[in-house]
Amino acid sequence: MDLHTIFGYLGALVIGVVLGLIGGGGSILTVPVLVYLLSVNPVTATAYSLFIVGFTTLIGAVQNIKKGLVDFKTAFVFATPAFMAVYATRKYLVPAIPQHIGTVYGFVITKDMAIMMFFAIIMLLASISMIRNNQKISLEGNKVSYNYPLIVAEGIVVGVLTGIVGAGGGFLIIPALVLLAKLPMKKAVATSLLIIAIKSLIGFIGDIENLKIDWLFLLAFTAVSVVGIFIGTYLSNFIDGKKLKKSFGWFVLIMGCYIIYKELTH
Repeated sequence: MDLHTIFGYLGALVIGVVLGLIGGGGSILTVPVLVYLLSVNPVTATAYSLFIVGFTTLIGAVQNIKKGLVDFKTAFVFATPAFMAVYATRKYLVPAIPQHIGTVYGFVITKDMAIMMFFAIIMLLASISMIRNNQKISLEGNKVSYNYPLIVAEGIVVGVLTGIVGAGGGFLIIPALVLLAKLPMKKAVATSLLIIAIKSLIGFIGDIENLKIDWLFLLAFTAVSVVGIFIGTYLSNFIDGKKLKKSFGWFVLIMGCYIIYKELTH
């Protein structure tokens, strides 16, 4: 096992620890770890990320279900358009993207580069959400209600984004649950995990026919992340995850900038 592989699996552990500590966000590191440390092709990395994100967030979702924090009706309403969008994106849209997209001023844009650049932009948006940590949008006490046209539009957008970059999109889903369904923040965070878990796993199903999956590697990486979740959950008894979230946001911001730099100078 070479040094890059060791660091790759350490990265898997860190992803889990962050998820356990702050309840989300760690999955945004999955694709960079797979691509830059373990030399996985970006298209395959986004597929693997969907499985890893889906499985790890499912653990958090089950814990929240036991606590009675998940609003199943809202999850169903929000998730249905997202499920269809993420599956269609992975099965039809991503395979349809040409390997050579075009040339701009002599600069060749490839499929892999475009996916990583798009992923970096999502990382930057997610990092801003973490740094701002805008909890003020919570509308506690309001009756749950649905703005169906906006919910469908949001579900499709999040589904396509998830399908392309392989990230959960919690930074988009949580505000939408609060603003479009009037869910309290705590329930919104809990419900978002269930939506992310099922949406990601359905997206991965769309990849099974298109890609050759290294199941041994994928399950090993996922298992290490799950161990990290339990470590992070234990550490959360001693460390305030909310305070760490802002620092992690700055780290994600730096990582996003690094990916843009690396892809442009590749």
